[in-house]
Amino acid sequence: NLRAVTYGLGSNLQKAAWLFLPFKCKLRTLISSTTSTLVVSLWTRPLALLLSLALTPKHQDMSTIGRRGIHYLHKLNSANVSAALLEKGQNRVIDASLTLIRERAKLKGELVRALGGAVASASLLGVPLGHNSSFLQGPAFAPPRIREAIWCDSTNSTTEEGKELNDPRVLTDVGDVPVQEIRDCGIDDDRLMNVISESVKLVMEEEPLRPLVLGGDHSISFPVIRAVSEKLGGPVDILHLDAHPDIYDAFEGNKYSHASSFARIMEGGYARRLLQAGIRSITAEGREQGKRFGVEQFEMRTFSKDRHFLENLKLGEGVKGVYVSIDVDSLDPAFAPGVSHIEPGGLSFRDVLNILHNLQGNVVGGDVVELNPQRDTVDGMTAMVAAKLVRELAAKISK
Repeated sequence: NLRAVTYGLGSNLQKAAWLFLPFKCKLRTLISSTTSTLVVSLWTRPLALLLSLALTPKHQDMSTIGRRGIHYLHKLNSANVSAALLEKGQNRVIDASLTLIRERAKLKGELVRALGGAVASASLLGVPLGHNSSFLQGPAFAPPRIREAIWCDSTNSTTEEGKELNDPRVLTDVGDVPVQEIRDCGIDDDRLMNVISESVKLVMEEEPLRPLVLGGDHSISFPVIRAVSEKLGGPVDILHLDAHPDIYDAFEGNKYSHASSFARIMEGGYARRLLQAGIRSITAEGREQGKRFGVEQFEMRTFSKDRHFLENLKLGEGVKGVYVSIDVDSLDPAFAPGVSHIEPGGLSFRDVLNILHNLQGNVVGGDVVELNPQRDTVDGMTAMVAAKLVRELAAKISK
């Protein structure tokens, strides 16, 4: 066998493939680009046919999370399929999904309690959701990439603050909410958001576990923060690091858009104070919405004078705690190129760590969102950056 690994756009694949055409052997080609990941195993004889298919837009664009199965019932003769039948089936899928999260959280909670000594322990919950992204939907593929990077042998398991990630009292993992499988059953976003919220509550029921959520696009922050606030019995303060304020009332008609998550949070009363930093792409509506909800927006153009304040934050007094939401695109693309919305002029990685390490307050949960593996470098640089953020946030949560 001959293995050819070609990184780049379709044109590079075509050139590489033609080089191997004379060989009568099996060709295994891995294409990894900013827009797609395609694995092809074939004999050289039908290679030209494969190339003609692989280079069409339909096959190049794998960033869209398609709707399958039951979503196509309206195109079929479904007169004999009752709404009650579908709803019962959907409820079984939701129950099964929540049962798995519940049992995994119960096991991890029992383990942490048996070890003793932990007041709070970060617990990973993946939410592989990308369909509410206004551009690319690759963040749906991020949770497994972040997990791989967290435990990569290229680094050790000790955080900068000296916490040991192999200790369950610092970090556990309850798995993923099966977002695509739920959507495949025709379950809409209203119900999906409820499933995400209920999953977070199941984690929090197992004291001393605290949710550390892996996105996914930024729309996941709404159901997560809603659950944290409802479970704790009151609003939290939020530290939100992002290139964008994500506070549109409804972006392109979608109230659950990743660009609208913090509007849902604020109008629901789930946060008392929302502090946003790293902002460098903000519209007039973003500023108006910020004023409407009393958001503290710190733009990158004034970061030099705001740095001291941001690196000495004290949040959470008089409320139930602090929630930290980190969009990977808050970082300058020099540090994190693997995002859907590349916005130059962002925070350095050390800027973010300084803000996080120096934050004073009881951190009760957090998320790291908007890593897009389909736009990452060959060596997974941005996944490693996201993993480092998760590691340091876990250290901040655990006590």
